[in-house]
Amino acid sequence: MSAEYQVNGTVAVITLANPPVNGLGLATRTAAVAGIRQALADEAVKAIVITGAGKAFSGGADIKEFNSPKALTEPTLHTLINVVEQSTKPVVAAIHSVCMGGGLELALGCNYRVAAPGAQMALPEVKLGILPGAGGTQRLPRVLGLEMALNMIVSGTPVASEKLAGTALFDEVIAPGADLLKAAVAFATKVADVRPQPKVRERKVDYPNHEAFLQFSRNTVKAMSGPFPAPLKCVDAVAAAVTMKFDEGLTYERELFMQLVQSPVSKALRHAFFAERIASKVPDVPADTPVRSIASAAIVGAGTMGGGIAMNFANAGIPVMLLETKQEALDKGLATIRKNYENTVKKGKLTQDKAEQRIALVSGTLEYADIAQADIVIEAVFEELGVKENVFKQLDAVMKPGAILASNTSTLDLDKIAAFTKRPQDVVGTHFFSPANVMKLLEIVRGKETGKDVLATALALSKKLKKTGVVSGVCDGFIGNRMIEQYSRQAGFLLEEGCLPEQVDKAVEKFGFAMGPFRMGDLAGNDIGWAIRKRRYVEKPDVTYSKTADLLCELKRYGQKTGAGWYDYKAGDRKAYPSEQVNAMIAQHSTDIGVARRKISDQEIVERLVYALVNEGARILEEGIALRASDIDMVYLTGYGFPLFRGGPMFYADTVGLPNVQDTIASYAKGRHGEAWTPAPLLVKLAGEGKGFNS
Repeated sequence: MSAEYQVNGTVAVITLANPPVNGLGLATRTAAVAGIRQALADEAVKAIVITGAGKAFSGGADIKEFNSPKALTEPTLHTLINVVEQSTKPVVAAIHSVCMGGGLELALGCNYRVAAPGAQMALPEVKLGILPGAGGTQRLPRVLGLEMALNMIVSGTPVASEKLAGTALFDEVIAPGADLLKAAVAFATKVADVRPQPKVRERKVDYPNHEAFLQFSRNTVKAMSGPFPAPLKCVDAVAAAVTMKFDEGLTYERELFMQLVQSPVSKALRHAFFAERIASKVPDVPADTPVRSIASAAIVGAGTMGGGIAMNFANAGIPVMLLETKQEALDKGLATIRKNYENTVKKGKLTQDKAEQRIALVSGTLEYADIAQADIVIEAVFEELGVKENVFKQLDAVMKPGAILASNTSTLDLDKIAAFTKRPQDVVGTHFFSPANVMKLLEIVRGKETGKDVLATALALSKKLKKTGVVSGVCDGFIGNRMIEQYSRQAGFLLEEGCLPEQVDKAVEKFGFAMGPFRMGDLAGNDIGWAIRKRRYVEKPDVTYSKTADLLCELKRYGQKTGAGWYDYKAGDRKAYPSEQVNAMIAQHSTDIGVARRKISDQEIVERLVYALVNEGARILEEGIALRASDIDMVYLTGYGFPLFRGGPMFYADTVGLPNVQDTIASYAKGRHGEAWTPAPLLVKLAGEGKGFNS
């Protein structure tokens, strides 16, 4: 059973008990319906209270049942709500902590609602590309009014219960600290004999000139929702609460729900939702693996990356010390952190008091001895193995036993770095993405000697820092940068064959990327890629690259930081302006290497860039560098600006169909630099079996 039944005087109390958030799975629904029927059959029971155990009333549908037959097995959520609504004895919802999605829809089916302050109320289905499908769009406007309900449903944003006190959503909001169950039972006793029982479905939505408001809402939502269809469908469903009878509106809501749940966008959003949750699960690292305490941190290197990483710790309330070799560099790093916080205050995203608290958590030093007692130290110095060796040998000498020694390396061999110490079990990769205080991804690199407790600690730390932690094995570039290298190679070849940076960027941005490869290069710094290619020329002389990026760097056009990269930039202006100098250089290079420039379609640009990611992702998956295809998708959704509505590169390939991807790759293999298009064996295998990467 996942709902408990007990009688308190003349009131039956049904407690939803399906941790952690009392998801309304089949067992919970079945037990709740049985509880209501038991209460109806007991003449001594005059009223019913439904509440939730632990830290939630109910978070809604049980995510473990998504896309499974159980979600549609009777009693469904619709059936449960109907049983509640048709009860001949009054039903009171006792709401606390979390009341979202189907949980709120269940509460709206009750005759009365009593809430504790601080309960988070939401219908967040829009974030999964769907809309509330169990009456939420029809009932919420009847208790909150058209405008407030529409805002909640279209945004999916939680609202605290006390902010909704005084609306018809709640019959009572109890005082802070009061006993909710006791108050709900008292309330149920008081209304036990009230007839007729109030029903939300019988209320009317009264909004003067609703046609004009709804049209304004449609125009606004359409302009803001872009490729996501659910917000506009939410407006249509809520409009039905005003223009249709309740049962007709309920039917219309269901029609819209079924349209959305089958849409590629909703499938992509649901994939991302589950992918994020499963990313922290490592098969051979059990959930109960002990983790090390992280009460203090140190960062080696106070540059852009080191400073950004330090801000993550300060934001999480963890004291952090920056180590630099020169006072000037340290002062500059600390000043940049202060400036970043001050800018956040100016934007109204942080109070001055909180900014000062966070700044106070960041300190600096020039001595390794001063960071010796930190629980974790993260190296964020120049991406060169000799530099890393020097740092890790010094860390090994001074850091206390049990300290985690982490590297922010983006491409280098973590096992070689760990071998510079006498404690390789304490070494892990923590690859933050720039800007580190903003980007959500944390690539956690597991070396061959990395301890399971160290890996578990890094994953727990990622959550504390509000990052999405994804585990990668050791290889050149790990998951993200290894794949982006193939993407960048194709971008370079496209320049040689006929494209200009602006066309390539616009094509992939139209596809949905936050930023094209050349704007991204200018933001990150083109000199970083140059340093990696110089290493590649020595280590992998058989791999070809376009020389355009090298020619760019020889002109010292490193990107936004130098005011010139693939594009021109103006002082104080981050907008990318096409560069006549660069475009002429690209055209001349094509002539120099004897390539006749041709017109290239946006479709070819997108296919070559995206399928280059997919093909390399398949190799990474086959080699076990990534644990699962969805981990690769999370890396690209949270770290590289891949369009969320397409679900990540591997999911997108599944959507297109792997046989189609394979055929397209085979066609490019016949063209220039066809050697870059050898299909990954896993891609060929899965395509032949009619499967997908995420099957």
